[in-house]
Amino acid sequence: MSGSDLVFYILALMTLCFGVLTVTSRQIFRAAVYLLFCLLGVAGIYFWLNYQFLAAVQIVVYAGGIVVLILFSIFLTQQSGEKLPVPAVSRKFFSALAAFCALALVLVSVFRFSFAESGKRSALVSMSQIGEKMLSPGEGGYALPFEVISVLLLAALIGCIVIAIKTKPDAR
Repeated sequence: MSGSDLVFYILALMTLCFGVLTVTSRQIFRAAVYLLFCLLGVAGIYFWLNYQFLAAVQIVVYAGGIVVLILFSIFLTQQSGEKLPVPAVSRKFFSALAAFCALALVLVSVFRFSFAESGKRSALVSMSQIGEKMLSPGEGGYALPFEVISVLLLAALIGCIVIAIKTKPDAR
């Protein structure tokens, strides 16, 4: 096993462990912090694959933007110290079933397709090519999805503000 393989396995293990901790934690603040580390593990895998642009986007948009938005909404709603309720048995069963189906799909994909040959191809893409592809309004461009995502993030921010503004009824 080479050092490169070891780095990949460490990053993959980190991502998986923090992903499991994210969905199983009953404290919402800890779940948000675990999500941050999970997303940083994914960014590390992008760096390992020499996709620096995707790694930077992963860190800036997801780890830097979405997780901070989640943390602000947690603190603004004053629910950072509360524990989440214990899920029902039926919800646990269907969650385990969904996880098993996802694992089966990943294993089928790994054994069906040869990934060894795909690593030999060069994936040299310049930043100008990425920018032209993302912002070109014509056929094959991603300008519309780019704007839809920005509207979605704005709607999430407005939703967090609306939730935070609501006051609790007086306990009299």
